[in-house]
Amino acid sequence: MKRLTLVRHAKSDWSLPGQADWDRPLNRRGQRDAPEMARRLRSRRLKPDAMLSSPAVRALTTATVMARELKLPAARLRQDERLYLASAEDMLAVIRELGGDARHLMLFGHNPGITDFANRLSAGEHIDNLPTCGVFTAAFDVDRWAEIDWGGGIEPEFDYPKNHT
Repeated sequence: MKRLTLVRHAKSDWSLPGQADWDRPLNRRGQRDAPEMARRLRSRRLKPDAMLSSPAVRALTTATVMARELKLPAARLRQDERLYLASAEDMLAVIRELGGDARHLMLFGHNPGITDFANRLSAGEHIDNLPTCGVFTAAFDVDRWAEIDWGGGIEPEFDYPKNHT
């Protein structure tokens, strides 16, 4: 059994005119939401063995903050440029290739691809939009990451910063 957790990067700062999309940092809300969502994961005992992140500043910062809050060593976080604005198909390919021996893998990415990816993986849950710093997690009845496929996600869970349930 494998578990995959998808995280859309936290809210980014659009206040600097002309700043490249790749370089946008987190804004105050994003800096507050990332550790909060990591605490929620930790409270549900959802601690990954490995993390894959888009190297864009907003995604990598979200991943770094969450890794710190989850008390994960920096070595467990790997960047892959293919995750920057990736399609669902690209994310699936990266996971199949880089999932390794991790039992629980966490991926940090961008919309619209990450919402599409969550929906295509899930056997039942449908998300209209994975909000910034939103988290989707599902289990897969497979032995290797190379075996995960569309519709194979079971026990889906979805949480986001403004969800106060």
